Amino acid sequence: MMKLSIREARQSLSSIEQILSVEGTVTITKRGKEIARVIPIIRMATIPSHCILREKTLRQKTGSEQLIRADRDER
Repeated sequence: MMKLSIREARQSLSSIEQILSVEGTVTITKRGKEIARVIPIIRMATIPSHCILREKTLRQKTGSEQLIRADRDER
């Protein structure tokens, strides 16, 4: 874990990715007191394609037009 003052953090902001990859966590201090902690986030999973989502979706026995018509008739 690395500690940086606010001034040092501002100056090294362009290389924060490199610092995080080496140190893991960066603590930012103001007048010696910790005010923030910067941690790397876990890489987000890739977004599945629409085809994959459609394959995982359960199919209904009745069509949506019939369900909408029944809902409108009930009102």
